[in-house]
Amino acid sequence: MIPSDHFTRFYNEVFKFLETQGEDALQEYWLEISKNQDKHTVDLFREKGLEGMREYWDHIRIEENCDLDLDINDDRLELRMNACPSLGKVLDNDADPMGRYCDHCAGWIGPILDRLGYHLVYDVIDRKKPQCVMQVFKDQEKAHLAEKQAKLLMGWPGKADK
Repeated sequence: MIPSDHFTRFYNEVFKFLETQGEDALQEYWLEISKNQDKHTVDLFREKGLEGMREYWDHIRIEENCDLDLDINDDRLELRMNACPSLGKVLDNDADPMGRYCDHCAGWIGPILDRLGYHLVYDVIDRKKPQCVMQVFKDQEKAHLAEKQAKLLMGWPGKADK
């Protein structure tokens, strides 16, 4: 298995290459990542809803050694990434980071949540700082209100203005 330090650097270079091929190539790649993640997330999210999402990201917190906070209530899950290890490793590299590296997170989870009827608000805050806030809402209006508070709102392939 490839060490995570190498994997994130590899990902960064793939993203940079795909970006030179055009926006469609990058979006298609993120959709392929999303299809792969279906296997790990869809049943859990469908069966347990927001609690299943909390379980998934709690596992990721441990597996990837993330400094993140998870907050869940009846209508929303919030993931606050305080220090993203993925972007942190890309920034601590001799190669330039892809300017939109963080977009891949919303790029894979957005299509899944759309299909399941949830409303994602993904605020990267600043592309050069390894932090973000992801909120998943059951209610579309609450998601729209949260979007207005975002500093750098992410989109994803297929995102419709819902």
